[in-house]
Amino acid sequence: MAFLPELAREAALYEKLAGGRVRCSACAHRCSMPDGAAGICGVRFNQGGRLRAPWGYVSGASPDPIEKKPFFHALPGARTLSFGMYGCNFSCGFCQNWHISGVKAAGRPAPEAVSAEDLAAAAQAAGARILVSTYNEPLITAEWAAAVFAAGKRRGLRAAFVSNGYATPESVALLRPVMDLWKVDLKGFDAAKYAKVCGGRLERVLDGIRQIKEAGFWLEVVTLLIPGYNDSDAEVGEMAAFLAGLSPDIPWHLTAFHPDHNMTDRGATPPAALYRARELGLSRGLRYVYCGNVPGAAGQNTSCPACRRTVIKREGFSVGEYLLGPGGSCPCGQKIPGVWD
Repeated sequence: MAFLPELAREAALYEKLAGGRVRCSACAHRCSMPDGAAGICGVRFNQGGRLRAPWGYVSGASPDPIEKKPFFHALPGARTLSFGMYGCNFSCGFCQNWHISGVKAAGRPAPEAVSAEDLAAAAQAAGARILVSTYNEPLITAEWAAAVFAAGKRRGLRAAFVSNGYATPESVALLRPVMDLWKVDLKGFDAAKYAKVCGGRLERVLDGIRQIKEAGFWLEVVTLLIPGYNDSDAEVGEMAAFLAGLSPDIPWHLTAFHPDHNMTDRGATPPAALYRARELGLSRGLRYVYCGNVPGAAGQNTSCPACRRTVIKREGFSVGEYLLGPGGSCPCGQKIPGVWD
């Protein structure tokens, strides 16, 4: 069944198959759809042997600090314009945006029609430096995001994804010319739980992270630490070791779980669990491990790995002291990796 067919156009990320079927390549599910059917995401659909993808609307848009996404090593203190659409290729039981990601969710906000140029112009008028596709999974609306980002690039704006990382070579190639930053949610390191709770395959997520890193996007990774689900020392250590194996300079954000959606059978993550996970991440070789969304949490500042000096001091989503020079140089001369200029 077509979802918002009046707000869709022919996709770029697909191939035609025999018998009127199409195969989508926006995400690693690579759904094969007969005429009239939609993919797992619910928003990409086959209409007359052509794949249609969401276009020309937002489910919401809001100015946010870049630290809220979170990106800690990309233009600190910069304002973003965050926007989303509908749908998701995962079905996470702990989703906190379920009213947007679920196309059949009750209370789903009405779509607001907008052109890519007007959205980029609104971002510029609001003083934003970065356009961010977020709220739902942006890979499933990659063509629209690429159009918005291209319009933003013509205005001197940067662009980012907040994503589950279920990328393909095709979607990475489409986005690379117009996008700079990619935040991936790594939801654990247990393949069986990934499949059962999220509806995705861990090895494809890990492959997506590798592709994103190798393509040259600035990559930061977030893990929502859920009590009794992905917070064991062994699993935290495996996630950290995987990331450190790609690069010890990948920032890893550990955030606290709060009961929501279909996972209300456990309490919130205690701050002590975040701090312990942070120490495990550092012990596995990562240089920049942060604790998030806990008021007053330690582990929010950026320190130089050479001299140990605090070079970026944060309070919530605000940047206080900032000591980096051009290109991210610490006063001691050490370069801190990131996108600073």
